[in-house]
Amino acid sequence: MSRTLEPSGDEFRALVHEATDRIATYLDTLPEQPAHDSDGGAELARSLAEPMPESGGSFEEVLDLLFDRAVHKGFNTAGPGYLAYIPGGGLPHSALAGLIAETVNRYVGVWLATPALVQLEANVVRWFCDMVGFPVGSLGILTTGGSLANFSAIVTARRDRLPANFLNGTIYVSDQVHHSVDKAAMLAGFPHENVRVIESDELFRMRIDRLEHQISADRADGLSPFLVVGSAGTVNTGAVDDLPSIASLAAEHGLWFHVDGAYGGFFVLTERGKEALVGIDLADSVTLDPHKGLFLPYGVGSLLVRDGSALARAHSSSGAYMPPMQDDPDFVDFCQLSPELSRGNRGLRVWLPFKLAGVQAFRDLLDEKLDLTRWATERLREIGDVEIVAEPELSIVAFRLKRPGLEREELNELNRALLEGVNRRKRVFVTGTAVRGEFFLRLCVLSFRTHMDRMMMAIEDIEQAAADLPQ
Repeated sequence: MSRTLEPSGDEFRALVHEATDRIATYLDTLPEQPAHDSDGGAELARSLAEPMPESGGSFEEVLDLLFDRAVHKGFNTAGPGYLAYIPGGGLPHSALAGLIAETVNRYVGVWLATPALVQLEANVVRWFCDMVGFPVGSLGILTTGGSLANFSAIVTARRDRLPANFLNGTIYVSDQVHHSVDKAAMLAGFPHENVRVIESDELFRMRIDRLEHQISADRADGLSPFLVVGSAGTVNTGAVDDLPSIASLAAEHGLWFHVDGAYGGFFVLTERGKEALVGIDLADSVTLDPHKGLFLPYGVGSLLVRDGSALARAHSSSGAYMPPMQDDPDFVDFCQLSPELSRGNRGLRVWLPFKLAGVQAFRDLLDEKLDLTRWATERLREIGDVEIVAEPELSIVAFRLKRPGLEREELNELNRALLEGVNRRKRVFVTGTAVRGEFFLRLCVLSFRTHMDRMMMAIEDIEQAAADLPQ
């Protein structure tokens, strides 16, 4: 009888020890690693294409391939210089939880299968609901990320507010909303034209007057407005929509109000974040991404719904082959609240870091990111010709060089050259974006490993890259 796939405890301990040595070295050298390195990536990828192995090889050779060749090529998302897109960071405590969860391999979709581990995940969801100010009776699910959370939010709103023939339903978003919302609407069955894009104002926030006008016009045309999506921190500039005004308008017109807080929602743990995100507690549903604002490894998002019964009505189903579902209101079968039946134990990846470090550690780090962003903004003002395109509301600042006499496209090319000059130094990795035809750079400070020393490097590199450009 073959037991090749059944290592003993000692054999597994040896494998983990060998892997841990490589991981520890990787972590210790993160500050010296380049913030990004894509040169030769295509050649490397092609060299790794291979047929399926018929027999196994040594673990040491596998680790060599991973840590000497594969891991370091591309974006260093775990490093302190990663200021691009929306950083996560890959909290090691959560990696340990993943090792435990995937080794014991308990199924958490049904309460009966592992009551205690399901309860730990339910605790996590309750903590999140409390963070945003949702009442008793709210429920939520952990997803793979914000995209699937937004999808389930739209499905829940659709089932709650529209009839079975829902194609008259219209959805309202700002021109700064994350593209996952439009994709989620498509996957939920809505034609592209049913998603109404509302103009944003000079602060990149949804214009309430335009929103109200479009809702009224659509209703007059016989359509069925049912959902409005506000942003609690946009990807482009970190803008926070006027959530109280949207909530009031949604209530007046009977619309479901969803807040996409995938990037910014966890800043409610801080006093400044609560002030910036006032009104998030008025939403019918909220998306939060622990793999962003709680620094977890990729693969953990969440959807919270004020009326937990609406989430259950939208997602519950049954099969004769399934174990019995419990009806005790104190417990939950997550498969009845989510599109997923089979899924990993994501709850442990949040629960363990909170138990080991406490929420105050996360609160302090989020406060530090707010401080660093504001410090960087003031330093950017001191660089000649730099214009702050969007003042930071959370931990994103958008900026560009603006030299007199240059037309829009010339300015855009100038700022693309600035971006290239900053990233060429590889101490930090910064990305740009375009809004209303204008290209600008953005710093997003959200890695738990990013501290003042790295932000000083970022400002130095921006200042030097700007000086190197033709005047």
